[in-house]
Amino acid sequence: MPGAIYAEGLVKTFGDVRALDGVDLDVPEGTVLGLLGPNGAGKTTAVRVLTTLLQPDSGKAVVAGIDVLKHPNEVRRSIGLSGQFAAVDEYLTGRENLQMVGQLYQMSGKDAKARAGELLDRFNLADAADRPAKTYSGGMRRRLDLAAALVVSPPVMFMDEPTTGLDPRNRMALWEVIEELVAGGTTLLLTTQYLEEADRLAHDICVIDHGKVIARGTSDQLKAQTGGERVEVVVHQREQIEPAGEVLRGFSKGEVAVEDHTRKLTAPVAGGAKLLAEVIRELDTRGVEIDDIGLRRPTLDDVFISLTGHAADKADEEAAQ
Repeated sequence: MPGAIYAEGLVKTFGDVRALDGVDLDVPEGTVLGLLGPNGAGKTTAVRVLTTLLQPDSGKAVVAGIDVLKHPNEVRRSIGLSGQFAAVDEYLTGRENLQMVGQLYQMSGKDAKARAGELLDRFNLADAADRPAKTYSGGMRRRLDLAAALVVSPPVMFMDEPTTGLDPRNRMALWEVIEELVAGGTTLLLTTQYLEEADRLAHDICVIDHGKVIARGTSDQLKAQTGGERVEVVVHQREQIEPAGEVLRGFSKGEVAVEDHTRKLTAPVAGGAKLLAEVIRELDTRGVEIDDIGLRRPTLDDVFISLTGHAADKADEEAAQ
C-alpha cells in the first residue's frame, strides 16, 4: 500500500536540463521524509510536482490517496505548503494574514482569530502582530509564511527549505512545531540543506542529485554506509603530533589524517569505547599530553560529501533577525 506521499518514475525537463530523472518516493503516513541534495538537484521541482504546481513529463504521483495529475484540486485541499520564499500580503498585518488564510479554509472568524493568536505567539511575532507585513524583516516574513502554512493542520505537509533565513532560536521553535504536527499524525516531506535538521526530524532520508535519488535510508543507515568510527585526538603541543601518530597507527584501520595547524589527528577504528580507553592509556604511557579526544561517528555532512562530492551549501542567514 503506497504511503501518504508516493511518486513513481517522475520525469521533468526544462529545455536540455533534466530536473527530475525518474524519481521514486514513498513516505508512510505520520512520518517525515528529508529530501537532501545540492542546489539544482531537483528537490524544489519534486515538491512543485507533488503539490500540483508543475506537471511532470511522465511518471505517477499520489498524495493523501489522491492522484495528483487527475485530481489536483482535491490534492490542494488536503495539503499544506511552505515554499522557499515568504508568500504573504505585505499590506495586511501579521494577524490579518493568518486570519485570512483561516477563513479561506472555511474556518469561522472566531476560530481563525484564535488560531492566528496561537501561531503569532508560537513564532515570536506577537509584538508585531498588528503591524503591516511590509514593515517586517526578511526573517519575520519567513516566520509569518510558515505560520500561514500551519493555520490548518492538513494531513500532508510540504516544507521546502523552511528554516532558510531563520536564526537558531526560531529554527528550534519551528522544529518543535514540526515534531508536534508529526506526533499528531501529519505526514511531512521536508527539503533542507541543514543536515542537523534532517538528522533531528526525518524518519527517512533521500539524497537527490542531478534529478536522481542516489541514496535512501534512515540517518543511521546512511552514516553506516559512509564508514565506521574514528578517533580524533588534539595534542597539547605540535611536537607531540608524531608520537601521537605512532600510537594511533597501532590501532587504526586505515590512514591517520593529521592537521598540523589544529594539532588534530584522526584515525578510522573499530572497537568503540573499549578501544578509546586503550588509546588513552597508550598515549598516557608515551607521555603525550592531549587537549581533547573523542570517538566520532560519521555525520550526515560526511554522508553528503561522500555521495555528492561536496558539502551541503549553507543558506544565507543575513535576513535571520
